[in-house]
Amino acid sequence: MNTMPRQTFLQALRTQRWDDHRYYHHCRINQSLHLVSALSFLCAYGLLFIEPAAAAWLAWGVSMTTRQAGHFFFEPKGYDHVNRATHAYKEEIKVGYNIQRKIVLMLIWAAVPLALWLAPSRGGLITPASHFAGWWHDVGIAWLALGVAGLVFRTVQLFFVADVQTALVWATKIITDPFHDVMLYWRAPLHLLRGERMDPMRHVQAHAHQRPR
Repeated sequence: MNTMPRQTFLQALRTQRWDDHRYYHHCRINQSLHLVSALSFLCAYGLLFIEPAAAAWLAWGVSMTTRQAGHFFFEPKGYDHVNRATHAYKEEIKVGYNIQRKIVLMLIWAAVPLALWLAPSRGGLITPASHFAGWWHDVGIAWLALGVAGLVFRTVQLFFVADVQTALVWATKIITDPFHDVMLYWRAPLHLLRGERMDPMRHVQAHAHQRPR
């Protein structure tokens, strides 16, 4: 039974952000890619009110690909000496999308354009695109729907596997991550240019014994 005192919403948000940073962002390349992702996500947020399809193309085509490339290809998968945790342990306790869930999500994302190319009307559900611009727009709207569905699906799932506050905190964290990542990783490219591939995580080492709540 968990005897830890219940956190306030903002405390829980800080905890999820802290755990995400200390467990999954050791590589300066990953941090730099997250900066690119965050800046493009902020542009996509602005585009959302002007051209939703273009916003989705930017969010998925640049923001998500750079963000996930950082995790897939550059973040270490071995034993985490800073936090004294194995990669398998971190994947098991991750609140949001772990590597396995991300692979499924990205496969669905990659399949959307092909599906709309082969079946433009989606079995009569939508008006089929008659030219490339129409297909481009349909793909963007489908990707936007996928992003919303991915957020809602994991939030609802967390209602049952964790609790309502954890779910709502995670959803808030995901939506606000671009703002937070800019503040957190704006120096990462400078460190990378100086030859520092890995963040020494000195600010984390004192808390390495802590575990996600």
